[in-house]
Amino acid sequence: MTDSSDEEYLHTEWVPYSERPEWSDVTPLPQDDGPNPVVSIAYSPKFRETFDYMRAIIAKGEKSQRALELTTEALRQNPANYTVWQYRRDILRELKANLQDELDYLDEVIGQNAKNYQVWHHRRVIVEMMNCPKWELELTQNALDNDGNAKNYHAWQHRQWAIRTFNLYDDELDFVDRLICEDQRNNSAWNQRFFVLKHFGFTPEVIKREAEYAMDRIRVIKNNESPWNFLVGVLRQSESGRLDTLPEVVEFSEGLYNAGNRSPYLLAFLIDLYQEQALESKQEDNSIAQKVYALCDDMASKHDVIRRKYWQYVASHLKTQLSKQAEGND
Repeated sequence: MTDSSDEEYLHTEWVPYSERPEWSDVTPLPQDDGPNPVVSIAYSPKFRETFDYMRAIIAKGEKSQRALELTTEALRQNPANYTVWQYRRDILRELKANLQDELDYLDEVIGQNAKNYQVWHHRRVIVEMMNCPKWELELTQNALDNDGNAKNYHAWQHRQWAIRTFNLYDDELDFVDRLICEDQRNNSAWNQRFFVLKHFGFTPEVIKREAEYAMDRIRVIKNNESPWNFLVGVLRQSESGRLDTLPEVVEFSEGLYNAGNRSPYLLAFLIDLYQEQALESKQEDNSIAQKVYALCDDMASKHDVIRRKYWQYVASHLKTQLSKQAEGND
């Protein structure tokens, strides 16, 4: 949104602050780049003058309606300027401004700068000041639904904050289910599902239900990392924390492998599963350990070559653990 065109500046109806009578009492404060700047940025005249006056207002500590309007202009040109956002908040507090108007303003700014951290932070502070989350779920839903931004980190972060702070969990599973149905690779939606479930608690019934949910999605797209990660996370919430907590999950994963599926996420799951079982058996040359070694070799040589050293390490580490166990039993 920065105005970097001198030509645009010359043909706009925008009036320089130096030509506005109401600003005649302010002496602009130029940016100090030092005597020998390495790289001198070619700011447009409009940008330079706006921020020269912004610096002057901050220096004198003025918190007025005109100062608030100046921050609006400065943020229109650089919406990522943290100092201006902070000073704007100071002005709003000093003026005891109508914060609903500020939320309306932010609706517009976020619509144009949905991936700007400073905008979302300012929104959070204003909502905290109002102690009113009435519009936050709708706002973040719009941000996530529009323009392919369904994985917008800042929108998700704000949504989680609002849900956690104001206890807005009730309908969130339905929301994330819709997003997952629209894009089963939306790892942000899977993360949000786990976030909500963790709040309500992982009972044995919830673990079983969510494992089935993940397996149903894996059946549709087997080479999809998101539900595999979610499945592991859910199983780790069981009392034992083991991947073989549910026999149906073991049967499901082994069934996929026996049917010829070689998704690296399936193989990684089986490696972790068999590692646990091998360590439980405490036998250095047991058949389960051999499965781990074979799968690690397949990952290193065929299915995840870029991480071959990692898989070689996994196999080597298991051998070391089993060897130490065997020595301890002697």
